Amino acid sequence: MGEVGLIGVGLLGSAIAERLVAAGYQVLGFDVSNVCRAALQQLGGEVAASSAAVVTRCDTVFLSLPDSKIVAELLESIKDELRPGMRIIDTSTGDPDQAVAIAEALKQGGVDYLDATVLGSSVQTRNGQAIVMVGAADKTYAKSQSLLASIASAVFHVGPPGSGSRMKLVVNLVLGLNRAALAEGLAFARLLELDATTTLTILKAGAAYSAIMDTKGEKMLTGDFSPQARLSQHLKDVRLILDAAARTGGTLPLSEAHRQLLEKAEAAGCGELDNSAILKAYDTP
Repeated sequence: MGEVGLIGVGLLGSAIAERLVAAGYQVLGFDVSNVCRAALQQLGGEVAASSAAVVTRCDTVFLSLPDSKIVAELLESIKDELRPGMRIIDTSTGDPDQAVAIAEALKQGGVDYLDATVLGSSVQTRNGQAIVMVGAADKTYAKSQSLLASIASAVFHVGPPGSGSRMKLVVNLVLGLNRAALAEGLAFARLLELDATTTLTILKAGAAYSAIMDTKGEKMLTGDFSPQARLSQHLKDVRLILDAAARTGGTLPLSEAHRQLLEKAEAAGCGELDNSAILKAYDTP
């Protein structure tokens, strides 16, 4: 199937690596973390000595990094290794305007760029249940479709570069508010001395149901906040959402309230926990 590069082997990156290996690709990856590099090796990937080494050897490179700033810094650090005909597939959830700027800068050197944002946790991605939303030129998307299909259950081309990041913010807004609504409902049930398990069962049985109850409901009931997607990462996304809305002159009052809840949970030490730990924001006044 050929060799594919991967820079960033954290929660999402390791899931992407697993999907690529399962599809028959040879994966050459790098991460600054020793633990993540070891995890890649266990998955059947090859560990490179540096990000530059990945780019030197691979014509197609996935990025799975925390934010656009880190993506821009990485691309600056490896600019001498970039060459015409390469393809950068950026799965990071970042600032759409920065994605556009990155795409324009890479285009000058003949490098194709896709902001291929992922809808789904690391677990869902690993299980082939994720959705990928792609911002790219038509030709770039067309030649990348089969590769992207190997890591997702569905792939959507939503427009030119930057569009994938914009769509991811829209999706994350709704997903995050669903999680917050579930957390508040369970906290309210607790105040009313109702059984939490029964409450979740009833919520899932009727019109209040959302798929987030399947993925996060049990974690909230049991207090198992081992991370599938970290709370601090979603707080970063909510801030991006609010910034993007502000640039248009729009307001998002529910997302503003959501930001405050996430900041409260982060201040309580929940930043590195799963984003379902927003429930902890209701533990104290």
